[in-house]
Amino acid sequence: NDLPMAMTAHVIYSAIDPDRPATVSGRVVEEVIRGEIGFDGLLMSDDTSMKALSGDFPEKAEAILAAGCDMVLHCNGVMEEMQGIVSRIRPLAGKSLERANAALSAIGSIDAKQEEVVRAEFATYFEGVA
Repeated sequence: NDLPMAMTAHVIYSAIDPDRPATVSGRVVEEVIRGEIGFDGLLMSDDTSMKALSGDFPEKAEAILAAGCDMVLHCNGVMEEMQGIVSRIRPLAGKSLERANAALSAIGSIDAKQEEVVRAEFATYFEGVA
């Protein structure tokens, strides 16, 4: 529970909340993750584009934040979907912003040599991808 950030999963824990995936379950997020486990770091949702949650993208984003996650992840890069999400959610503020800043501080900065290694590795993985 002392990690700077974590991510939920779109799984149903039937003993805790048989009706909602963990990402949109206040019982899982607030009672278990924040309460019983005591995690107070930045909590990100799993990817909203995985088709595991019901509703359109703005509805998914609202449900994720209402459950107690700090950030909504949308990883597939479809701009129209991202715009829909942004149109309905609030800017990062309050405790969520504090958690995000703490997570960034915990990660630290990357030096030039590390950046060079990471960029080379990235280029290797995505060589030939347009």
